[in-house]
Amino acid sequence: MSLIIKKTKQLKSEILRGLYYGRQLSLLELSKLTKKSLPLVTAVVNELIEERFVIEEGLAPSTGGRRPSMYLINPEKKQYIVAVAVDQLTVRMVIYDFNKTIVFPLVSASIKLSEEKEDIGNLIDFIKKNIENSGLNANDIIGIGIGMPGFINDEKNIYPSVISNNLNTNLKKYLTQQFKFPVYIDNDSSLIAFAELKFGKGRDKKNILVLNIGWGTGLGMIINGVPYRGNSGYGGEFSHIPLSQSNDLCSCGKRGCIEVETSLVVMANKAKIALDNGAKSSLEWLFNDASKQPGDHFLDAASQGDPLAVSILSDAAFQLGKGVVMLLHILNPEKLILSGRGAIAGKMFLPPIQQAINEYCILKIAEQTTIEISDIASDAELLGAATLVVEHYHFQ
Repeated sequence: MSLIIKKTKQLKSEILRGLYYGRQLSLLELSKLTKKSLPLVTAVVNELIEERFVIEEGLAPSTGGRRPSMYLINPEKKQYIVAVAVDQLTVRMVIYDFNKTIVFPLVSASIKLSEEKEDIGNLIDFIKKNIENSGLNANDIIGIGIGMPGFINDEKNIYPSVISNNLNTNLKKYLTQQFKFPVYIDNDSSLIAFAELKFGKGRDKKNILVLNIGWGTGLGMIINGVPYRGNSGYGGEFSHIPLSQSNDLCSCGKRGCIEVETSLVVMANKAKIALDNGAKSSLEWLFNDASKQPGDHFLDAASQGDPLAVSILSDAAFQLGKGVVMLLHILNPEKLILSGRGAIAGKMFLPPIQQAINEYCILKIAEQTTIEISDIASDAELLGAATLVVEHYHFQ
């Protein structure tokens, strides 16, 4: 392949990524985004139009001069992305086209991954079955993006907590072999943060922190406009800050981690103990519904103002707030976003977190950061998983 052809394909990939994130952009905006000359971008966009990847649609709003044409990815172009969100208890999956339109709706299953090869097999079967059920041509799928909790080494892309010695390879390579598609894996909280940066409350911001409130408590960091992962990819383990006075053992094997007081699993368990001790709550009958996880029932109850759920959530959120204070003092972010599964009860989290900030944070530092609730929380990890594919997309 000649150098010119290679660079043209690279620019086409950059333009398609730009349109994926920006939806509609003018030639001038694409030129600034790719840092390439306007004539070159114009020529490449015209090629993409001929190849039916891009269409011209409408004009930009008037600013007093000639209104430029706007371009977007052709919605009729068949290119699909499989997005998978794995947490400690469930797996969710959707299929998007390259315009972020869902072409196969959300499906979920209770799959708990462990070191057993059988569990990984269940995940593979779940994804394969739903790709088949979608009726889409497998040749039109450009990749599978998967978000998972836990440590992921960014360089080797190894996910130690679900790797079995029987695989004889890292999970990314193993899944790619199984699916015959490119597979990309990243930490769930990092993907949620990237989705917030591109599509949510972090859009156009340079320095944001995103709390992933779920079965555990995760953190995604965007520093200077790009994801920050630390030296080896293990950065952001907010849930293991040793702030808890509890002697309970954390899933990491240590004691004192903030997660033992702030995860949704812990909150739901505290509610169950309170019910056993005679407390009255709507959770008494909600927990009998096995169609949803206890943590989801807990969030529903808290969102409806159930006194027991609100009290337990407030205590946990205050502990989260103390952890947030450490982050504010060290990183001084522009914005902190509450996202993930727990964000549906975000308004309940905000007051105790703010109370902790008021008590423990230096005022001048606290004033520099706004705290907001995500408006894409339920979709953030899936959107992030899709962007993982887009970020690695190479025009053929």
